[in-house]
Amino acid sequence: MKAHPDIHGFSGDFRWLSNFWPVEVEMDWEVYPSVEHAYQAAKTNDHALRTHFRSLTAGGVKRAAPSGKLLRPDWNLVRVQIMDDLLRQKFSKEPFVSKLLSTGCCYIEETNHWKDTFWGVCDGRGENILGKLIMVIRADLVDVMGEMHDPGGPP
Repeated sequence: MKAHPDIHGFSGDFRWLSNFWPVEVEMDWEVYPSVEHAYQAAKTNDHALRTHFRSLTAGGVKRAAPSGKLLRPDWNLVRVQIMDDLLRQKFSKEPFVSKLLSTGCCYIEETNHWKDTFWGVCDGRGENILGKLIMVIRADLVDVMGEMHDPGGPP
């Protein structure tokens, strides 16, 4: 597998890693035009708002993100699992499978300037949960691809 330098930020050649990148994903039996659309919609139980989100741009839906009374009460408990599910949908499709596998085993970081230190890293600080989820998905894909190419199969 070709080695890439570490990825710091989802721009330029790595823009496809962004949750804003167009790819249909499903959440609660509804199809959304990007991971960002579905993730922001998942923040609320308001069906009308979720429907409205599908008509916005990814940037628009992020700016319209539910908060306060519209934010579902269990959000902090479920947000990472929801993001993982949406990312797994994205990275189960081509060309995303091939692109992600082509990054080899490099470090992937969602570097940002908007001070999101939970999902990414800003000014050298942050948990980089988004990057970590993507790296785990990549490792899982490598395992699956290895099993598919193992002519001997399981012992």
